[in-house]
Amino acid sequence: MSNNHTLLIHCTDRKGLIYAVTQVLFQNDLNIISNGEFVDKENNHFFMRAEVAGDINREKVLQELHDALPEKIIFDLLPQQKKNIVILVTKEHHCLGDLLLREKFNDLNANIMAVIGNYDTLQPLTEKFDIPFHYISHENKAREEHDAQILERVKQYNPDYLVLAKYMRVLSPAFVEQFPARIINIHHSFLPAFIGANPYRQAYERGVKIIGATAHFVNSSLDEGPIIAQNVIQVNHTHNAQDMAQSGRDVEKIVLAQALKLVFADKVFVSNNKTIIFN
Repeated sequence: MSNNHTLLIHCTDRKGLIYAVTQVLFQNDLNIISNGEFVDKENNHFFMRAEVAGDINREKVLQELHDALPEKIIFDLLPQQKKNIVILVTKEHHCLGDLLLREKFNDLNANIMAVIGNYDTLQPLTEKFDIPFHYISHENKAREEHDAQILERVKQYNPDYLVLAKYMRVLSPAFVEQFPARIINIHHSFLPAFIGANPYRQAYERGVKIIGATAHFVNSSLDEGPIIAQNVIQVNHTHNAQDMAQSGRDVEKIVLAQALKLVFADKVFVSNNKTIIFN
C-alpha cells in the first residue's frame, strides 16, 4: 500500500493559508509531490489539493492543521488507496461490463464489493467475475420500501461510493441523504430535450448531430446533481436510431469511467451544486 496521502482543504479565502499548510507539512517531514490551488473569486472560496509523501502520523498532522488554520475550515488527509464501491444496475450491461473489466485488470482504482439489481438480468455477468450479486425486486413495492431494502444490503458492505451503472429507478430523497456526494450516476445528454421512453428514437427523428453523456453526483433533484464529467461524439444522417443508441452506450461507459477515475483519486470538490476538479 502506498504511504502517500492526499490533503484536501476548502474554506473562505484569506492571506497566509498556503504558508500555514506547508509549514505544518514541513515540520512533519512530509514532501509535497504535487499541489494545486483554486480561488472561486465570486464566492471568495479557497480550494487546495496536495499529494504528500513520507512517514505520516495522520492524527497528529490533522490536529496541527486544525491548530494552524482558521475556524470553519474543512479539510481531510486521505490515504491513497482503492475505494470500496457498490454498483446498482437494472438491465443494461454496457457500463457494468466495462467497470467489471476495469476492476479485474486493476484499471478502476476501486474494489467492487457487490452489485445490486432490481432485475436479475445481470447476475450471470457479475458472477463471472466472482463478485456477489443481490437481486432486490421492486415489483409490488413502494419506492421507499424498495430503497430501504437496498440500503440495508448496501450498509453490509460500508462502501465509500455507490455507482449507478444505468440503474433505472429514481432513488428516494431519504436514501440519497444517506450518501451525500457519494452516489455517482451516468445518463445520456439528451436531457431535458428528449425525456421519457426511446430518447434515441426521438433524437434520430430530430436529426441530432452529437450524442453525449453526463456523469454527476446524485442529489434530491432528478439528474440535477453536480456534474463530474461530460463528453460527446458526432453522428450524422447515416446513423439510424439503433446506431445512435450504440454510440450512446459507448460514450456513457467512457464518461462514467472518467468520472470515477477523478472521484476515486480524490480530485473532486463539491461546492454548492457544482464541482471543482483538479486534474
